[in-house]
Amino acid sequence: MPVIDLVFPVTGKTLPIDHGYALYSAVSRLLGPTFHDTDHIGLFAIRGSRTAPGTIAVDNSWLRIRTPLEHIPAILKLAGRLLELDGHRLRLGVPRTLGLIPAATLAARMVTIKGFREPAGFLDGVRRKLDELGVAGQAGVPNTAAGPHQGKPVRRILTVKDKKVVGFALLVSELTAEESLTLQEQGIGGRRHMGCGLFLPWRPRE
Repeated sequence: MPVIDLVFPVTGKTLPIDHGYALYSAVSRLLGPTFHDTDHIGLFAIRGSRTAPGTIAVDNSWLRIRTPLEHIPAILKLAGRLLELDGHRLRLGVPRTLGLIPAATLAARMVTIKGFREPAGFLDGVRRKLDELGVAGQAGVPNTAAGPHQGKPVRRILTVKDKKVVGFALLVSELTAEESLTLQEQGIGGRRHMGCGLFLPWRPRE
């Protein structure tokens, strides 16, 4: 089914870095079953600049929602609404629509695959998921560029109520245009509603 991204401008002050579940809950309260019961809608984490341990500033930020075309009318109801995220407030503006763009390398901020908490086993699980999609690209977990974990695989944590879910950043390279679009449309792993398993074209840092 055709899939696009709706990108909402966000105004607010701060957010926890680990806000995937809180964002999911806030959007669910506004959209109800349209969002909660639909596996094909994905919520990207909101990006911002780190201001304190565990906190980001919301400055020129965006909420990106990946959705099949049939759900666009319902999701557009978020425009102008206020999101409450564990004591943090965000106001959403009027969104713009973006089509998916094929790229030879795609990146996901966090991918979770049940039962895999270490990089080696995780990549085995990723390979199986890619094979199921008919995607022959090469998958790898990037290493941390700086800080106390420099040189180690980028490992991320998603807090869901009182549970800590382990995942990893992921790059998938050597993709054909068709494979790239398939991976963006389908994603990998679970918890797409909470920012996991969603891919965008990779842009190397300058």
